[in-house]
Amino acid sequence: MPDFDLGASIPPHTAHAVSVSLPTWKSNIGYEEGEDWVVGKMSTGYPRAFLFPTRQIAARCVRFVNEHASPAVASSLDTIHLVLDKTRSIPEALESLSPVISAVLCSQKTFPVLKQFWQHTGDGVSSRRAEFCHSLFKDGLLHPDDGATTPASTSPKPCRGPRRYQRPASVDTTKATPQQKPNPDHSSAAGPEIQETSRFLEERFGRNLDISFVQPAKSAIKRRIAGALRSDCELTTAPAPEHEMESNSRGVVNLKEDDIYLFPCGMSAIFNSHRALLGTHGSLKSINFGFSYVDTFKILEKFGPGAVFYGNGSESDLDDLEKRLEGGERFLALFCEFPGNPLLACPNLVRIRQLADKYDFAVVVDETIGTFANVNVLPFADIVASSLTKIFSGDCNVMGGSAIFNPNSRYYAALKEWARTGYEDTYWPEDVMFMERNSRDFVSRIDRINANAEAICDVLRDSPLVKHTFYPKYNKSKANYEACKLPNGGYGGLLSVVFLRHEQAVAFYDAVETAKGPSLGTNFTLTSPYVLLAHYQELDWAEGFGVERDLIRISVGLEETEQIVNVFRAALMAAGETAAIKE
Repeated sequence: MPDFDLGASIPPHTAHAVSVSLPTWKSNIGYEEGEDWVVGKMSTGYPRAFLFPTRQIAARCVRFVNEHASPAVASSLDTIHLVLDKTRSIPEALESLSPVISAVLCSQKTFPVLKQFWQHTGDGVSSRRAEFCHSLFKDGLLHPDDGATTPASTSPKPCRGPRRYQRPASVDTTKATPQQKPNPDHSSAAGPEIQETSRFLEERFGRNLDISFVQPAKSAIKRRIAGALRSDCELTTAPAPEHEMESNSRGVVNLKEDDIYLFPCGMSAIFNSHRALLGTHGSLKSINFGFSYVDTFKILEKFGPGAVFYGNGSESDLDDLEKRLEGGERFLALFCEFPGNPLLACPNLVRIRQLADKYDFAVVVDETIGTFANVNVLPFADIVASSLTKIFSGDCNVMGGSAIFNPNSRYYAALKEWARTGYEDTYWPEDVMFMERNSRDFVSRIDRINANAEAICDVLRDSPLVKHTFYPKYNKSKANYEACKLPNGGYGGLLSVVFLRHEQAVAFYDAVETAKGPSLGTNFTLTSPYVLLAHYQELDWAEGFGVERDLIRISVGLEETEQIVNVFRAALMAAGETAAIKE
């Protein structure tokens, strides 16, 4: 097993890595407390920058801050929009990328509110986009747009944000993408400038990242999401005929490629699904059903009139919801995960669909953890969202998200009309290319991950040290999972465990020889004290819904089954020895 130092990127030596190493229980607490011995060693964070890909998104950020901050604080806001300098000789290939970028400038007092928008919506720019635009800015090819607040002759001062998100500029160093070498001499002459820009594009994208393949890559990603394309299919310059979508694992014969929308990350897919429903069906409260990822509830709570939270996602919760509906209450939509994170509980989608049809609210299902290779939730949902960053990519080096509009939904026509003007394709081309390449073997990875997760779960369930294990195969909501499980599907690669005593959890986590850090769905096993990281400021609240503070979440990878099982047996032994010493 690899030895990850504190603060090292996960995977190691990977530019734009999605996770970072927090190898001990104490280091996770130090991270949440902002202690320098932890954050000072972090070489990476989540690969997003505190910038926005369009002026429209920057404007939404400004509106959010104006709504949620005091007038005195909000008055300090300013914006700047960087676009290609059309007075310069710009290669056509560069112009086709639309490498624009926007920033919202604020005071230190305003920043916490601005950060909420950036964090919850997922609509910041990826680190690849930020890096690319920064190089163009240094070369003088990006400048403030006319009417922007910062004069064109003035270079804006960089706003680096919290230390946990700071990282030196870097470039993916793969065989297909040779690392760019900085050129200290940037000539202002037109000829050398064009040559330098062309060389930059060639080195940045490489032969296997030819920008002419961006649209086919998006098409391939969408068809994989639909279950209509063999995952190992080589990329071609032209999309397959539309009729080939008729055969797909979603069981919806009229599903089309343009019913699938791509986003820069999973939270952006959730946020923009919420935006679409608010834009088409008015200002009504939504329902967060089940204990879902923290930012989903924050989106429903802070953008629009608010939300009702049913944290248990149980049948009794559905009983209560039905009484409210019978009493005349109306809602915009019900958002849920299938399964949920981190308890892996599954809501009753059959009953939810019946209530939605009777009382006219939309159903949005996040299938990130279940994955469409194991379950099919589209027949029960109006919108299906997913984080492609996770198991769809697997390599932990690129972000992405998707949303499917169900063509059989009563809201379909209105959602498609909203998308004509409300949807912005901000998925950065280079991220698209990495995602397409990573996802080619998506389906072939699932069987091994399913088998490994079941084997690890069985080992944990047999241990006398373990208080609870959470996995769809063994949870009380198993019947709800089975209602959506595909004939050849498994139970997924995510499970959680709670030990009888705190010191056992700490000893187990410190001893387990896997990568240890945030995120999930990686091709290697990744362990995390999830509740500490996701709910550190609200641990008591989380425990009220059965999410115990010492819960450890395990995202299972592609290791040999016997090897990874032995890793967990050894960690259990270390936890047992700790318990014996305490006694």
